Amino acid sequence: MAKSKAASPSTMSDSELQVRLKELKQEALNLRLQRATGTLENPARIRQVRRETAQVLTAVTAKSLA
Repeated sequence: MAKSKAASPSTMSDSELQVRLKELKQEALNLRLQRATGTLENPARIRQVRRETAQVLTAVTAKSLA
């Protein structure tokens, strides 16, 4: 499976990480709402968003400890 990422979280600036985290949380909310209403087309996307969120949070923590 090919990964199409613009930039890995470890190379992003603090402000970019915060923006990406906000986007991912909003997408996660939208996916949960779609699942609840039965209109979710790609259930695997929920897992992808959770993983990306964890990666961003890990990068934020690493930068704050460095």
